[in-house]
Amino acid sequence: MIPNQHGIEDHGITPEGAVHWNSSVPHLIEFAIRRHEGWMTSRGALATLTGKRTGRSPKDKLVVRDASTDKSVAWGKVNQPITPEIFDGLHDLITQFQSTHELFVVDAHAGAAPDFRVPIRVVTTHAWHALFARQLFRRPTSEEMIKTRPEWVILSAPDCLATPGEHGTNSEAFIAADFTRKTILIGGTHYAGEIKKSIFTVMNYILPDKGVFPMHCSANVGKEGDVALFFGLSGTGKTTLSADPERRLIGDDEHGWSDKGVFNFEGGCYAKCIKLTEEREPQIFNALRFGCVLENVDLDKATRHTDFDSTRFTENTRAAYPVEFIDNAIPEGYADSHPTAVVFLTCDAFGVLPPISRLTPDQAMYHFLSGYTAKLAGTEAGVGSEPQATFSTGFGEPFLPRYPMTYAELLSSKIRKHGSQCFFINTGWHKGPFGKGQRIDLSATRAMIAAVLSGALKDVKTTTDPIFGLHIPAAVPGVDPKLLIPRDTWSDKAEYDAKARHLAGLFHQNFEKFPKATQEVRAAGPKVD
Repeated sequence: MIPNQHGIEDHGITPEGAVHWNSSVPHLIEFAIRRHEGWMTSRGALATLTGKRTGRSPKDKLVVRDASTDKSVAWGKVNQPITPEIFDGLHDLITQFQSTHELFVVDAHAGAAPDFRVPIRVVTTHAWHALFARQLFRRPTSEEMIKTRPEWVILSAPDCLATPGEHGTNSEAFIAADFTRKTILIGGTHYAGEIKKSIFTVMNYILPDKGVFPMHCSANVGKEGDVALFFGLSGTGKTTLSADPERRLIGDDEHGWSDKGVFNFEGGCYAKCIKLTEEREPQIFNALRFGCVLENVDLDKATRHTDFDSTRFTENTRAAYPVEFIDNAIPEGYADSHPTAVVFLTCDAFGVLPPISRLTPDQAMYHFLSGYTAKLAGTEAGVGSEPQATFSTGFGEPFLPRYPMTYAELLSSKIRKHGSQCFFINTGWHKGPFGKGQRIDLSATRAMIAAVLSGALKDVKTTTDPIFGLHIPAAVPGVDPKLLIPRDTWSDKAEYDAKARHLAGLFHQNFEKFPKATQEVRAAGPKVD
């Protein structure tokens, strides 16, 4: 136990019970098992359940609107405003709750680059949430744990429930952020991802003012120092495709691009593990060992074997582990070079987007603002027989507190200044939509990524998709040329044309949200009649 000289009394907590400061991984696992918060798996990971909330609760994300945030935050469905008084009430609620419970404190930091490091503290009532925070955030030295004053604080109490009529929330759950007081309150949800994404939201708020582009992407670096970025929403392959045995992993999810290079915000990975196999994703599979936290993975309580194919609790099964559990990860978490390749990943369940295409800077800006992927029919409540298009600015709209053009303009300036090539890669369907066609084989996608990273596509001839305007390489090493033009893979060309026009229309409809985009960026989108 390593207590920090800056006590939790500073946060309004008057602890009546035990407070465990910066406990080691074995101690936190012992606490979690003794407190019946989880079970040890046959491979040594800690398996936990999050109850009825198996993912983020976006409708319960609240942000204090005050003089400092009134003009800087993009208010709306993503950033729902509350008054300082409502935040005060929630702060009283959670600190009174924490004061009467056993507590676990984690002092850590976000941001691997020394110039942009942010000291953070997590105070939680659950040992496994403390383990999650310890493994996901960057871990300071023992001396730093003792002396460093936290700049941002998360107070988390999953069993502390709000009363909407009394506390001004939308439900019993709340994820409330005060950017002025640098405090985040999380109650009513056991989903640990709220802790991780709250700090990501903080970094997305503070870094643009420092000239740093915050990104929802994975990043790796080759032997020649060539950095690659992989943007994408959940399920598009961001973690899988960046875990490359031939390249070193900077991080799998959250990064900043500064004038000096690319740095990870975190010290860990948070991988989806539904249908995970050792054969397809050996690096991730081998990371699920002692010190890893598994969320909502089905477990045989007798043998303690995990069933990664099971959706018994949710499809959003997760694994949290330190980045060094990936054999060729960079423990420092940064690369002093700029990206040569920027890859946008989408899982197009309509089956009409090319598996790979090259983007102009204006197209890159358009598709960054769009942030397209598709939800699959039947996999989620409310998704009917047809795939459902999803647009999320920056491939991470729920975590962007500022106006979208702030981030898009940072992207544009970075790729133009450093000459980064941008590509759009579809990891979804071909030969037809979901339910009729086939998922593009992972080996083919890996070959496309390899071609991008090797520079093989830098000067390759391209053809232009007549509807989406995307520049499709004429040839990609290791990939069947018949796969590259999506229309050619469909037996029913008229059906393809109808689906493609439909998706293009959805792009245009969504882009109406960006009236400040230039005419050049607007013209870089799909063509519709």
